[in-house]
Amino acid sequence: MVIGVTKQWVWISLPLLGGVIGTYLDNLETERMTMFRDKSALYGRKLKPGEAPSW
Repeated sequence: MVIGVTKQWVWISLPLLGGVIGTYLDNLETERMTMFRDKSALYGRKLKPGEAPSW
């Protein structure tokens, strides 16, 4: 390969990069879903003053 990068480094770095990108996207989705916390028609309810969210 070019500039001393061997296949070994490619096979090591690609899964690590995929893990970092996957974790980032998962955190974005978790932040987005917090907008809907305790608002489900089936499970939602009014929270008492000072009560923490259910999750």
